[in-house]
Amino acid sequence: MALSLDGLPETPPPTAPVGRRVQASLVFARGGGTTVLSRQVVPYPFHITRAFRMHPASPDLATLYLQSASGGLYAADHLTLAVEARTGARAHVTTQAGTVVHRGSPEPSRQETRLTIAADAFLALNPDPLILFPGAHLAVSTAITAEPGARAIVTESIACHDPAGEGRPFDRLDLGLTIRTPEGRALVRERSRIDGTAFAAPDSPMGPHRAYGTMVVLGAPDDARLAGLRLRQAADAVGCLTGVSPLPNGAGLGLRLLAPDGGALSAGMDAVFRIVFEVLSGCAPGRRRK
Repeated sequence: MALSLDGLPETPPPTAPVGRRVQASLVFARGGGTTVLSRQVVPYPFHITRAFRMHPASPDLATLYLQSASGGLYAADHLTLAVEARTGARAHVTTQAGTVVHRGSPEPSRQETRLTIAADAFLALNPDPLILFPGAHLAVSTAITAEPGARAIVTESIACHDPAGEGRPFDRLDLGLTIRTPEGRALVRERSRIDGTAFAAPDSPMGPHRAYGTMVVLGAPDDARLAGLRLRQAADAVGCLTGVSPLPNGAGLGLRLLAPDGGALSAGMDAVFRIVFEVLSGCAPGRRRK
């Protein structure tokens, strides 16, 4: 036991929480006339199913469910997901349910996503919402490296929930997005920070909306179905407030959605996703059973 100069026991400084440092890696490739998961490194708490064929009109399109075996993100966790779609691969990666982000600490919980998409590949990554519990401190970063001719849909959505029903806010949310060429030239860089107390306050800049989503579309063709008005109408019809704009440097399209709650946000994201998925993949998205 350590003693201070006055002879009293010295109180040790609080120990910072030590979270998990884990990376999962998935590689989709073309083989045997279809898309196969050619490599997988999936340590705990990540878990995956087998690749499903959910599109009869496009049997080469693989659908993979990504799951968590731990009940969500905890204080100081740092989880990284790396997904590569090689030339000719066509893959849709989703989740079985939303991911809970538990109360955090001064050290944020971190979720990092790294995507590498080759020319003539198609990758759709649309997980269910991250659900921020009271006191959650989360940093999310997404880095996309795409070759010319790559097609991708990447979504991200945030909702809040207080299990006690007291309306307690999350702590803080940091968001980052980078899109680069294979040579390393940055096409898009975006950073934002949301304070939970301000987000939930009566005078919140988000107004009455308590859920937020984004969608990035790369390799979008000149198709009337992707007109901003049509995409806005699809999401607005289920209670969302939607904005659509071109990304810098001709990288693609960017969408932002606001909703009163997570349910409305999920409905709006799904309405837009179905349109964009069909345009980029050539088939309607299969019914995902969750």
